[in-house]
Amino acid sequence: MIWKIIAAGKPALEFARLGIDEYLRRLQAIGKAEIHYVKPGPRLHDRMLELSGGTFRILLDERGRQFPSRAFATELQTLQNRAVSKCSLLVGASDGWDETTRSRADLLWSMGPQTLQHELALLVALEQVYRAATILAGMPYHRD
Repeated sequence: MIWKIIAAGKPALEFARLGIDEYLRRLQAIGKAEIHYVKPGPRLHDRMLELSGGTFRILLDERGRQFPSRAFATELQTLQNRAVSKCSLLVGASDGWDETTRSRADLLWSMGPQTLQHELALLVALEQVYRAATILAGMPYHRD
């Protein structure tokens, strides 16, 4: 699976940036992954949708589905079985998504009932994408 990570703004928190870089590097070792930081502004959502065109769009959203790690891996396997080869993970700014953008998503994914600062949400989501990829590849990262 090819991953396009699209996030609002560059990470300001040093530890989050280091973690994001680490999991992106790990994910690239298994498959193809790239990250795009979009400058927040009035057309933020439009630019993020443009960048994710032609891919299966996953938006991090508090209204989305929650997945245990193995269930998320199964969801990704189902996409691969349907010949989906490109996924975009969109992480918006602190004000969340508007209804128009949310309606253009193929999957709304929630990290849980708590609210996370968007840089931390990106870090956690990347770790979970990496974890799912290792589960599907049969690598010994995940432990039940």
